Amino acid sequence: MKVIVLSDTHMPRKAKALPKILQKDLEQSDLIIHAGDFQSLDSYYELKSFGKLVGVKGNVDTLELQALLEEKQLLTLNGISIGVVHGHGSKLTTEKRAIAAFEGIKTECIIFGHSHIPILKYVDGTLLFNPGSPTDKRRQQSYSYGILTLNSEIHAEHVFFDHKE
Repeated sequence: MKVIVLSDTHMPRKAKALPKILQKDLEQSDLIIHAGDFQSLDSYYELKSFGKLVGVKGNVDTLELQALLEEKQLLTLNGISIGVVHGHGSKLTTEKRAIAAFEGIKTECIIFGHSHIPILKYVDGTLLFNPGSPTDKRRQQSYSYGILTLNSEIHAEHVFFDHKE
């Protein structure tokens, strides 16, 4: 199972269209996970046009998206438990808020966004995965998104690229 993982697309403010490299992977995916900050309902529906989409609300999403999306999602894919949350808030770091969102819940992977910083690491046996942003790299060297390959195990990787066209 090929899962494309995104966050912080901030469309149309940071881009008018999804980068072509991302569009190609979206077309070949089994599932798309978006960890919040679509920004507009149009960008939500654009992603949905590529296939099955699971998303959570972020702190800059419109009122329509806030009403449509949950704060967090807990998925089981190929027997693997995956938590999805944006990670915004006022206390702790983004990473610690993401972990706290699933406290007491057994997850093998937590996907989060908000910081625009790509992260792929294990903490207490749980994979923490922030895909970065495909449209707003902020102070990062490259734009990015993630790919999860789910068989009996999780394989996570980032796709880094220099131009968002």
